[in-house]
Amino acid sequence: MLKETEWNKHFNIGVESVDDAHRKLFSIVRRLTHLSREENNGHWACAEGIKYFKNYAIEHFTDEETYMQSIGYKGYEIHKRLHDDMRYKTLPALEKELAESNYSQESIQHFLGICLGWLTAHILIEDRAITGKIANRWKTDNAGADMDALENALIVTIQEIFRLQTEIVSEHYAGEDFGTSLIIQLTYLSTAQKKIRIFMVLEKSLVLRAVSAMLDIPLNKMDKLVMNAGRELALRIAEQLGIHCHLSSQYRLESSHIMTSEQFVKILYSDIFDYSLLFNTGHGYFAFCAKLNPASPLQSNAH
Repeated sequence: MLKETEWNKHFNIGVESVDDAHRKLFSIVRRLTHLSREENNGHWACAEGIKYFKNYAIEHFTDEETYMQSIGYKGYEIHKRLHDDMRYKTLPALEKELAESNYSQESIQHFLGICLGWLTAHILIEDRAITGKIANRWKTDNAGADMDALENALIVTIQEIFRLQTEIVSEHYAGEDFGTSLIIQLTYLSTAQKKIRIFMVLEKSLVLRAVSAMLDIPLNKMDKLVMNAGRELALRIAEQLGIHCHLSSQYRLESSHIMTSEQFVKILYSDIFDYSLLFNTGHGYFAFCAKLNPASPLQSNAH
């Protein structure tokens, strides 16, 4: 269940117009959260509220970008790409899911969870960096051909393993909550003793569907059997990705383990990841995060 969206002074960046807009965005999400919990809220109320949130968020992005340019903010280009990712990938993907599911409870929870998580992380890290309160989290951004190649390789891999049509939701996943999930950390070591750390987050519904299909038995509980089977699925995803990216002979698995969401978010917020992607399979969300060594072959061999 979603937590209440409370405003506190830690969200303030010290620019009145920006802080006012952020308070309003949280207020809209709070109202939508209440609507989603009411049995007779009606699709129309949620649909209109979500449309209003989207329009206001996009208007705010434009205003914030104008402010960053007016003060000559050095992190403007990367910050704008984060806004564009939300504008042109995340919000349209979430809207598509809402429409295709006829505003199901699950799709509304996805929308609110991801938007709330994105707002929280973006304000506390990226927006506070505008006024120098904290360092910019995305110091580098692997946009362009490398990102496209990795996205395509992951989409093909997910489709091969899960037999599901998959689409990108975000190129800058920051740990947004999309429901109960299985989180796996994989560490690979190269022949040159360089490490790659990969984190995969598989939504409960996606794992249960896959393991149920394996056993030909309907499952509805994330027990040890399901979690261990899910970890094996993550290993197969990484293995297939290595084949697609021509890395399978260069890296060997050093360790794999299941982690809690608290452990994962702590690592995600404290480290700088080279890739952090979110996908929708139509039967659950899937996140892929990777921390590479400098000049890792993944960035040049993913073509």
